[in-house]
Amino acid sequence: MKKLALWALVLGVSAFGYGQGGDQPHVSKTATLKLMTLPVVPACAEFTSVEGDPMKGGATIFFKTKTGCEIPWHWHTASERLIMVSGKAKLEMKDHPAETFTAGDYALLTSKGIHQFTCLSSCVFYDITDAAFDIHYVKADGTEIPAEEALKAANKPKAPAKKAAAAPKG
Repeated sequence: MKKLALWALVLGVSAFGYGQGGDQPHVSKTATLKLMTLPVVPACAEFTSVEGDPMKGGATIFFKTKTGCEIPWHWHTASERLIMVSGKAKLEMKDHPAETFTAGDYALLTSKGIHQFTCLSSCVFYDITDAAFDIHYVKADGTEIPAEEALKAANKPKAPAKKAAAAPKG
């Protein structure tokens, strides 16, 4: 199951192409980036590599996530450096208090550090990895689970908030 998800990631990145400018000096304009989704990441998250091949080594990945998008508890082999461009998110790391993440904020997520990301308001950020990108979803106890299981729970519609009953007149 994990191999299938990894191959989907490899094929998706390979089919799209990566590193808009290769190893040459370049400027990436967000308005012209071609974003994609992959089955191993929630559909509410779109991304593309702006530098490097994320399947072979370090890369800079541009992400856009919709309000309410949750990337469930997971870890990566690579360390990540997140730089928030716009929006507001909740960044949770195991054994650390949850943090509100807003424009200009920076986070270092160390190799194999378990974390989760929830976009609270239209998020745009960069993810700079120091090795090939992978994603390993986990349960609350840290046990690894297949992407399909993690994403099924993440993609369940949230129950609408209950309206408070009006106080009786009298």
